[in-house]
Amino acid sequence: MTTYHFIGIKGTGMSALAQILHDSGENVQGSDVEKSFFTQEVLEAKEIPIFPFTKDNIEEGLTIIAGNAFSEDHEEVIAAKQLGLPFYWYHEFLGEWLEKYTSIAVTGAHGKTSTTGLLSHVLSENYPTSYLIGDGTGKGHGDSQYFAFEACEYRRHFLEYAPDYAIMTNIDFDHPDYFTSIDDVFQAFQQMAKQVKKGIIACGDDEHLQHIQANVPVLYYGLADSNDFQAQNIKEDGQGTTFDVFVRNTFYATFTIPQFGNHTVLNALSVIAICQYEGMSAEQISKLSTFNGVKRRFTEKNWKDQILVDDYAHHPIEIAATIDSARKKYSGRPVVAIFQPHTFTRTKTFLNEFAESLKLADHVFLCDIFGSARENNGKLTIEHLQRLVPDAHILNVDETDQLAEFENGILLFMGAGDIQKFQRAYEESNE
Repeated sequence: MTTYHFIGIKGTGMSALAQILHDSGENVQGSDVEKSFFTQEVLEAKEIPIFPFTKDNIEEGLTIIAGNAFSEDHEEVIAAKQLGLPFYWYHEFLGEWLEKYTSIAVTGAHGKTSTTGLLSHVLSENYPTSYLIGDGTGKGHGDSQYFAFEACEYRRHFLEYAPDYAIMTNIDFDHPDYFTSIDDVFQAFQQMAKQVKKGIIACGDDEHLQHIQANVPVLYYGLADSNDFQAQNIKEDGQGTTFDVFVRNTFYATFTIPQFGNHTVLNALSVIAICQYEGMSAEQISKLSTFNGVKRRFTEKNWKDQILVDDYAHHPIEIAATIDSARKKYSGRPVVAIFQPHTFTRTKTFLNEFAESLKLADHVFLCDIFGSARENNGKLTIEHLQRLVPDAHILNVDETDQLAEFENGILLFMGAGDIQKFQRAYEESNE
């Protein structure tokens, strides 16, 4: 029996896939840098061995799965190729694995992880289900009926997949280090749509998705009355959001989710649509109400008189949505944005858009740009963004104690880099 060796096992997708294989009865191990990541806790709990990177990890009898963050010149990749071991890049292996199940890919520029988490929750409450979520969470079942997974468009990796169904949340310009324009992004999604086998659930409120062509039925969801699945009568209270769902203008059912903001309603609506299409009852789908969220997506912590929120938001639209959720859930309380831009390429491309979204907060703190090893930073600095945001302050990790002055505040720590170290530093300075 082979052992699956994951090169870069602490990556969010890699960690989730390792858990799936482990839960399915496979032998799993992996390697990574020795720095601690939040993804490794569950790997250690499952007693999955994690080794420091070295070519000596690679030996006969292994099947290699390499993370997409690595290249052909990585020492373990070179060793695996020299030994002629079975070798897959992450997206290649996932493309083969999902063929075992009724697969549902969740893709889009924004909302993938939260939607995959919500879908996985509802399916798991009703059927044996395997799932892979982009927050590092994965679960496998040998007798799974469904496999829900997050499908990332970066470098067109999702074109390795031919799922039974796809949920498409939106199309937007992101990953400017790879995509050249919104049209380039659209063409990638268009190619993905042609590979879906049974049906597509697409957000009809997204102007780009309205033009998607496919060889299977496309069902649209959204807030506009032109959609097949429409949410109406949206009401929020201290516990969450309640809304009515109409299917082709006929009332279907009322649902409640413990989240806030129209973007969370749209995420839920996509899940309702695919589950109803698959024949689930409204009562089964109502398990939406017990979903506790995914990691690093408006993850809250009570801290004295404040609420600390850890969120992965790293695109202007995501920042605006996170601030909107904070305003709706904690009306009247000051919202403080602590933002760390992720990659110089994205920061430069969306500099003005970042500024506009951050202005939605009451107070703004900016952390140094978290760069990628794959890019040249040029001359861009965090000060370029600061000039566009009135009254924004630069925040160093040893100066976080000043955040304590915002009494009753909602502190949003946002970013895809290591923004969490700023939250940890603040907690340690104000114990």
